[in-house]
Amino acid sequence: MTFPRLRADVLAGLTTSFALVPECIAFALVAHLNPLMGLYGAFIICTVTALFGGRPGMISGAAGSMAVVIVALVVQHGVAYLLATVLLGGLLMVLFGVLRLGKLVRMVPHPVMLGFVNGLAIIIAMAQLEHFRDGHAWLQGPALWLMAGLVALTMAIVYVLPRLTRSVPPALVAILGVGVLTNVLDLPTRTLGDMAHIAGGLPSLSLPDVPWNLETLRIVAPYAALMALVGLLETLLTLNLTDEITQSRGRTNRECVALGVANVASGLAGGMGGCAMIGQTVINLNSGGRGRLSGVVAGVLILMFVLFLSPLIERIPLAALVGVMFVVAQQTFAWGSLRVLNKVPRSDVVVIAAVTVITVLTDLATAVLCGIVIAALNFAWHHARDLYAEPHAEPDGSKLYTVHGTLFFASVKPFLGQFDAAGDPAVVTLDCRHLSFVDYSAIEALKTLRERYEKAGKHLRVVHLSERCRQLLRRAGGLPHGD
Repeated sequence: MTFPRLRADVLAGLTTSFALVPECIAFALVAHLNPLMGLYGAFIICTVTALFGGRPGMISGAAGSMAVVIVALVVQHGVAYLLATVLLGGLLMVLFGVLRLGKLVRMVPHPVMLGFVNGLAIIIAMAQLEHFRDGHAWLQGPALWLMAGLVALTMAIVYVLPRLTRSVPPALVAILGVGVLTNVLDLPTRTLGDMAHIAGGLPSLSLPDVPWNLETLRIVAPYAALMALVGLLETLLTLNLTDEITQSRGRTNRECVALGVANVASGLAGGMGGCAMIGQTVINLNSGGRGRLSGVVAGVLILMFVLFLSPLIERIPLAALVGVMFVVAQQTFAWGSLRVLNKVPRSDVVVIAAVTVITVLTDLATAVLCGIVIAALNFAWHHARDLYAEPHAEPDGSKLYTVHGTLFFASVKPFLGQFDAAGDPAVVTLDCRHLSFVDYSAIEALKTLRERYEKAGKHLRVVHLSERCRQLLRRAGGLPHGD
């Protein structure tokens, strides 16, 4: 590794660590947990995935999507059951990677990806608004103007500094610069220490203090499965986004295994579960972080903050971190998706909008699954409409149907509607050289067609089946050996 690359990764990791701390504390508080659990989780998950994951430059930590999933579990059963859930969720992630299921992310359509990043950008921006509250009331008067002014100053530094120099990450300069300004001038603004005190010791490894029986498994299994699903979805989609930004390709299955191992380690050390964090990943990439070292530095620094540097870190003004996250939200949002709304099919516009709204109102897993279902139904509808037949009378008095398209559940009715069993001659030939059989519905459609001609006292021949279709039909009993 060259010195410029080493320097860039170290500075990017330092910048990212500042952005990780308030997010992890906030997510821990959302889940009704000790803030140290969020920081321990961030340290372990960020470091392990950076060292062993399949996507250098991507940042993982104690994510908000995971925190929302386990709130009810913590309230009803306590922290020990949460740690058991993190362990089981991590094992499920490892299993997902070992079975090489990471490639399933290719099934996520591009409109769903756009809706995903847009929804998360909105969530990131909305989450920062909580820092404009004092308890349950919004800031007012001088306090509001000071907060807004410091946020605007931070954003201005992040936007303007790259035009002057690219030797240092603008977010790092903004955070440190605004921090020094507020402390030198003794400005009365809220700091990281107002959220929580982060001083602590080293995490210790131990099994969660729960009964290891089927009843415990019954309690934690649903939460673990949902946690694994949400974590894997957010990680794999963030990995895709990172691939696009860096113009390189990550290894999905390796990332799944590393994320699972990291969650198991976090659960054993008393930390929260976690996954990839799109906001912090964007900060790391924009700050020049491209290698594994940037993630390792970010993770290790979080532990250093807890052990030694908490008095200094707690003096960082929240306004500086809020300003950086507002910039991240702006840079994460796929503004190009707005410019093409009148140029792409209406169904894709519906998918983008639906995934964006559902991500904001519910959770990522629900949004992505809804988006995939909408896209799949739209694909099936249009694919079914593409099936058609070309009938042709043969010199011997028989009739030939050449069918084009794909036969599957959505195209069965159009397929059967192409034939006239009552009006056709005694011998009919179905030419399948341009027809593909996909599912069981296709097999049943062919059986139904044969039965219609048999009832009419006529014979249907099937010719030019591909070898794959022939094996599929024979295995299901849908193709007589004479054909």
